[in-house]
Amino acid sequence: MKPIQGFIKFNQGILQMPFPWQLWILLLMLVNLIVPLFFLDHLEAQVVVVTFLANLILMTVLTARYGFTKIVGLGHIFWIPLLFFLGLHQNELLVNDLFGIWILVLMTLNATSLVIDAVDVISYLATERHETLKEQ
Repeated sequence: MKPIQGFIKFNQGILQMPFPWQLWILLLMLVNLIVPLFFLDHLEAQVVVVTFLANLILMTVLTARYGFTKIVGLGHIFWIPLLFFLGLHQNELLVNDLFGIWILVLMTLNATSLVIDAVDVISYLATERHETLKEQ
């Protein structure tokens, strides 16, 4: 499957997920792509946007190769070094300003997502390799 087909299939898969998961993904997109655009004068925001785009590319490639399966959770792997990077700068952040609050929310949501992703990837590696996308 070509990357563009993987991108389309990835988005179709998201649209077929139960509504609460769609809200979760929307929230992740909001804190990882939209909000950082308001803080682009900060290195941290620039790194978050680049990491989001790298994750999106990897998830597209994984979907193109393996279909919309639980292995797509591996696509957030770049959040691990991102969280370390942000953690190193945490002492400089003030939680009483919008930037600091955003970083704290971002780190919390991304860490939570990584736990969910780890469960999915382990499940995929164990036996659960079926497509979660319904054929149309």
